[in-house]
Amino acid sequence: MGLSSALASAMSGLRANQAALSIVSSNVANSQTPGYVVQTPNQIEVTTGDFGSTAMTTGVSRELDSYVLNQLRTETGGSGYADQMANILKQLQSVYGTPGNSGTLETALNNFTTALQALSTSAGSSSAQTVALGAAQALAQQLNVTTKGIQSLRSNVEQDLGTSAQQANAAMQQIADINTKLQGLSANDPSAATLMDQRDQAINTLSKFVDVRVTTDGSNQANIYTTTGVQLVGAGLASQFSFASAGALSATSLYNADPAKSGVGALNIKLPNGSQVDVVANNVVSSGRIAADLKLRDQTLVQAQNQIDQLAATMSSALSDKTTAGSTVSGPPAGFDLDLAGAQPGNTVNITYKDTATNTQRQITLVNVTDPAALPLQNATNANPMRVGVNFSGGMSAIAAALNTALSGSHLTFSAAPSPATATTLRVTDDNTGLANVNSASTTKTISSLTSGSPQLAVFTDGGQALYTGAITASGSQITGLAGRIAVNTQLVSDPTRLSVYNTSPVTPAGDTTRSDYLYSQLTNAVFSYSPTTGLGSANQPFTGSVSNYLQQFLSIQANASTQATQLQQGQSVVVSTLQAKFDSTSSVNLDSEMSNLIQLQNAYAANAHVMSVVQSMMNTLIQAQV
Repeated sequence: MGLSSALASAMSGLRANQAALSIVSSNVANSQTPGYVVQTPNQIEVTTGDFGSTAMTTGVSRELDSYVLNQLRTETGGSGYADQMANILKQLQSVYGTPGNSGTLETALNNFTTALQALSTSAGSSSAQTVALGAAQALAQQLNVTTKGIQSLRSNVEQDLGTSAQQANAAMQQIADINTKLQGLSANDPSAATLMDQRDQAINTLSKFVDVRVTTDGSNQANIYTTTGVQLVGAGLASQFSFASAGALSATSLYNADPAKSGVGALNIKLPNGSQVDVVANNVVSSGRIAADLKLRDQTLVQAQNQIDQLAATMSSALSDKTTAGSTVSGPPAGFDLDLAGAQPGNTVNITYKDTATNTQRQITLVNVTDPAALPLQNATNANPMRVGVNFSGGMSAIAAALNTALSGSHLTFSAAPSPATATTLRVTDDNTGLANVNSASTTKTISSLTSGSPQLAVFTDGGQALYTGAITASGSQITGLAGRIAVNTQLVSDPTRLSVYNTSPVTPAGDTTRSDYLYSQLTNAVFSYSPTTGLGSANQPFTGSVSNYLQQFLSIQANASTQATQLQQGQSVVVSTLQAKFDSTSSVNLDSEMSNLIQLQNAYAANAHVMSVVQSMMNTLIQAQV
């Protein structure tokens, strides 16, 4: 029995060596195969006879660090996000151009203000008027071009969403198919190892597009979820992204949770259980290329459009709007009379009062809204100024009643001003409780006539003839997309002398620079407040400054954002490379190690063969002795 046991042990050793040799051979052959994880034999001891034991190979193990692999996938998603953000923001900088170069907003605005200054210096010469008009047209065209560039980037991102969704679907389906093939196979099965390599590669590909969290159950099935808990892949089942593109986007193509109102492509995901989820509304993804595309399309590039729309709006209003202080009402109650005659949709009444109960200075902006479907206007919590929409053409009694209802807690009282005031005069006073003191009130109206007798001039219009007044309708605000539509007033194009002549009865004297001085001052010295939707300031503390200050500020912010995105991209690249190297150090084939294993196997094989030879010799001797 001793010789038989020895022979069995030697033969099992040879079989184990052959299996190990096959695995070493596979490792060496696949040393350059992407995604191949190095394998080692699983060998166990089996008792045989009264003495000794045999060796049995039960399968293979994949040598990988699961923790590092999960970290690598997380950072791969971050890298996909950072790459796309940096790429698009770099292209956005190309749209703005290099500061100081021709063909940029900054240069176009500087050229226009310089031309207005020259118009005053030359006492309104016809050649200076022509130059100023040309500079205004160049500025409007540069705003148009910038809008086109921003919306082109949004359209490209929209298209990339569809492509990324398809690639993510392909990866999820591949993972599900491999899950099906792995059903019933042990994790140590050599054929399972190859399938798991392929599955890991597919998961790595998926992690470039969305954030993933992977768990493996007892039946060797990979279940994949986003970090928000939405299942992407289950046992043999895969979710599917569906994207309905909206085509080329414009400034008014904005996301809305209501599909009927949304102007961009809808991205949904159909889960393995058959339910469908809006990816954007439910924040399904937080990293990867798809998350970057969504943020760029619906936030980053929309904000960039808001910035140049605000520039176009402020510039237009700065030149065409006239603010008139209200007439003082001594009281009691004290306040002001405000003439609303000639107010355009979007024109405003601005009221400042002191809340004596809290010793707080408050502001209210009454906006002329003629579309009832746009009411009430929305305000941020504790907004100051607070905007209240009302139709200025509804009659003073109706206007006063609407305002008293809307501002019932302000301790202000609105009424139709009594005779001798006109039927277009609104009165605002305190309510005689001593809880509110009206400090000031004024009306801001857009001057439409080129010869109104005032220096205000509608140099820029919405399209060609339509005044920009900031009108608000149910479909949105006039400011949205204005930079893409802005143009020089066609009446001014037909008669450039109106850059200097602001009155016809009596006629503005030759050499009078009142209008050109005013236009220049409004663009260079006047201070305005800018919407927080531009990314500057906040609702309670909006950014204030001149038109030039505002342009320089948002261009600087965009340049910084691009720089930071590039730095994040470079940082993520380093992190991914480091983690990949760490993963490869344990999971990739090391040829030196395999050659060392090969030598050990060769020696072990020879030793087992020698044992068999000795056993055979001893058996022959034993047989001969018995004979």
